[in-house]
Amino acid sequence: MSKRTLANSGKRVVVTGMGCVSPLGHNVEDTWASLLEGRSGAATITGFDPSKLDVTFACEVKGFDPTLYIPKKDQRRMDRFILLGFSAASQAIAQAKLTTSDHVNPERVAVYLASGMGGLPGIEAQHSDMLQKGRISPFFIPQVIPNMLAGQVSIQFGFKGPNFSIASACSSSAHAIGEAARLIERGDADIAIAGGAEAAISPLGIAGFATMKALSTRNEAPEKGSRPFDRDRDGFVMGEGGAVLVLESLESAEKRGATIIAEIVGYGSNSDAYHMTSPSEGGEGGARCVQLALQDAGLDASEVDVVNMHGTSTPQGDVAESLGLMSVFGERAKKIHCTSSKSMTGHLLGGAGAIEALFSALYLKHQVVSPTINLDNQDERCLLNYTPNRAQSAKLRVAVSNSFGFGGTNATLVLRAI
Repeated sequence: MSKRTLANSGKRVVVTGMGCVSPLGHNVEDTWASLLEGRSGAATITGFDPSKLDVTFACEVKGFDPTLYIPKKDQRRMDRFILLGFSAASQAIAQAKLTTSDHVNPERVAVYLASGMGGLPGIEAQHSDMLQKGRISPFFIPQVIPNMLAGQVSIQFGFKGPNFSIASACSSSAHAIGEAARLIERGDADIAIAGGAEAAISPLGIAGFATMKALSTRNEAPEKGSRPFDRDRDGFVMGEGGAVLVLESLESAEKRGATIIAEIVGYGSNSDAYHMTSPSEGGEGGARCVQLALQDAGLDASEVDVVNMHGTSTPQGDVAESLGLMSVFGERAKKIHCTSSKSMTGHLLGGAGAIEALFSALYLKHQVVSPTINLDNQDERCLLNYTPNRAQSAKLRVAVSNSFGFGGTNATLVLRAI
């Protein structure tokens, strides 16, 4: 099949920088090492006393010092999701050497950073202060609004292209990456800081998802809670963190002499139009989204080597996504390397798409697929190769990354090795 670029025409879009702060590590290197080891980031919650809640565990980012990236005086203006996302962005910008390059026009650098929930812990804390003290911080609003992650990165680094946030639940940061790639492809920017962050591990956040019966209740064995495609799964595990990619036109990257990690070649976005929280029957909506992304990339389904599945560990979602992929790939679906990194990171909600796109780029770079851990007894309705419990080396050229969210919103990214 003929080679095409994102959206079938225009500029090619490549990845030249990556950064993350996750439950598995405070940077890309440490997170990647833990991922390949199959280490779970789940444990009893330490950020607050969870003892009155039905679910008492999550995948927290522990021991992280944002002062490495953000002066102490500025941190009080930022809720936790901003601290995590800004730190990830700082890592990605440093790797791409944007601030030291002579070939970067700040007016041609966009910032598309997403969050599904925004500053939920800050809202809770300020509400408590208002009730108990009768006053709140003057920084309250800019602390918690979702777009302020993009705003802070733009302000601190002086990037003057478009900056905004996309809020599409658990697809948020995948949509941010896809839309940022579109921006570059059509020539409206040379570079984009794209991804997202989430920090909703708070009493209200945990209670909200637990009341919906969406979360695993394995309080006595947190590290076993996230078990995508296992017949004993009982819900997802909340995670937090931030992940950011530097996207750049191939022309700009070559002009700067930047190191290219992977290429974004396809992006699909659609809706189930089915239900608030449940996937469409047979994963029909997600399957269409994958097909749209492959069509955008100019690739045939036979060319896909690895899929980082949405794979949340929910009873309905895992089956629907598996069936959807089988409808796209046919019998070959069982031979494709599939995996769910959420089995280790937990579900980063609005940040999930970004960190999973980052992992997909690393699969292509290192020619290895991370495992789906806790897959002890595979659900007989889930018939794919989910890379159970151990990382697998493989020849990988094309990766697909799926992100699906409440409201029936779907996003799929297609990456190609360089």
